[in-house]
Amino acid sequence: MREMNNLSLESSMRTAPVPGSATGPGPIGKIRIFLEMIKFEHTVFALPFAYIGALLVEHRIPAVLDIFWITVAMVSARTAAMSLNRIIDRHIDAQNPRTAGRALPKGLLTVTDVWIHAVISISVLLLAALQLSVLAVKLFPLVLLILVGYSYTKRFTWACHLWLGVALGFTPVAAWIAISDAITVAPVLLGLGVMFWVAGFDIIYACMDYDFDRASGIRSIPARLGIPAALKVAAAFHILAPAFLAAAGIALGLGTLYFIGVGLAVLILGYEHAIVKPHDLSRANVAFFQVNAVLGMVVFGFTLAEVLLH
Repeated sequence: MREMNNLSLESSMRTAPVPGSATGPGPIGKIRIFLEMIKFEHTVFALPFAYIGALLVEHRIPAVLDIFWITVAMVSARTAAMSLNRIIDRHIDAQNPRTAGRALPKGLLTVTDVWIHAVISISVLLLAALQLSVLAVKLFPLVLLILVGYSYTKRFTWACHLWLGVALGFTPVAAWIAISDAITVAPVLLGLGVMFWVAGFDIIYACMDYDFDRASGIRSIPARLGIPAALKVAAAFHILAPAFLAAAGIALGLGTLYFIGVGLAVLILGYEHAIVKPHDLSRANVAFFQVNAVLGMVVFGFTLAEVLLH
């Protein structure tokens, strides 16, 4: 996913032994390289909104086991999605100077290595669904389709950013379903907020691949519209995102603390757009990783406070 395109494996490759040699990485070394490849620590993007969805079902903290299995489901879903993305996109990554240092193009991992992680993650995701709700199990094939589909969308549509948004936007909806075994309008509004938030910052990040995407026929909003217009589309999405989060709060009858969190999200998104300019993308990584990680945690923190205090 573009979501995790920022840092290459350059530093690890300087010290990594040649794959297949007598001193090649062992199982622990391969796991380390794999976790670096999928940027495992950036699971923080989607996880807060999964917890938000779980908190708001009954306006209380769910059972410990439910929280545990929701966490397992989210981590395994993202790991599966990133594993499949790296496999599907390995040839494109090898041609892009910014991504050529990833583990698969560089030969630090084999396709089989990554497939093993993908299959394990998908199996764990199914196990988590079985522990949560009947509807979660029924929706498992749809979730899998969404997770796999993103990597192919940029081959035929500029709307690939919205598909990624759907993948992450499904997190509060899935958590709601996991707790209630049902779905209502409120979690869908939350999901739409997350969808436009993710699609917007993915457009910003895709601007860094503008030249490569146009030369290689990769579909994206920057490649189709140009960087200045793409940033305007991202800004429009980032107006819609807090609007949908606020609408969810209204639908659920939430109080002041929740809306303070949404208001802070507006300020954070404004800062994100202030530091990225069409002629200067040097801070796109900051906007993508640091700013968006803070946004999710802020909204979650104020939602948790709202639930605990009211």
